[in-house]
Amino acid sequence: MTDCSCQETATACATSSDRGLRRVLWVVMALNAALFVTEFSVGLWAHSSALMADSLDALGDAGIYLLTLVVMAGSVRQRAGASLLKGALQGAFGLFVIVEVVRRAIAGEVPDAGLMTVMSLIALTVNVTAFALLTRFRNEDLNLRSVWLCSRNDLANNVGVLAAAGLVAWTGTRWPDLAVGLLVATLFLQTSFTVLRAAWREWTTGIPTPMDDGHGHTAAIGHAEQKP
Repeated sequence: MTDCSCQETATACATSSDRGLRRVLWVVMALNAALFVTEFSVGLWAHSSALMADSLDALGDAGIYLLTLVVMAGSVRQRAGASLLKGALQGAFGLFVIVEVVRRAIAGEVPDAGLMTVMSLIALTVNVTAFALLTRFRNEDLNLRSVWLCSRNDLANNVGVLAAAGLVAWTGTRWPDLAVGLLVATLFLQTSFTVLRAAWREWTTGIPTPMDDGHGHTAAIGHAEQKP
């Protein structure tokens, strides 16, 4: 690995790293934007709350990646502000999905299990690609950690939608679809709380704050460390 010890070399290394990261963020942003349009449309057609919830996650991710690109070179407080907005978006989507699940529980049709299966497999392929591209950058700072956590949640969502499709086909009812929609909403709210808590500390103090990923690892602005 090249040693970035002097100012000129450090600048060159940082620029090179940023270019690679920016390319990755642009790619995953485009993938998620396209996934939102496709999955939301299929979700409406198939009467699936789970697909619609997952499509909103893709839309939120596309916005998150764009916001990350905007503030990537900003100060600790600027990046913390971006993470606050990301956490708020996740929370808003969670609440929206809960309302949608309640509405469909009161008056909704049985989803099309075949369409759910095909669409969730496409979404899983897209999200595995995005997750793989983002994994190498996950410990660089809180902002990128929050992006990676959202991407990780996407994979769990997709597996849940696949399971719901199978259960809808097996039971002939809409309840498995609604249950997975509710689980997706819970993931939204959990991620929102985790990101908002860490981002608020950074916003109020201006000091990088480690954020636990749930597996004994923490990430802070400018460095990453592993707990003993």
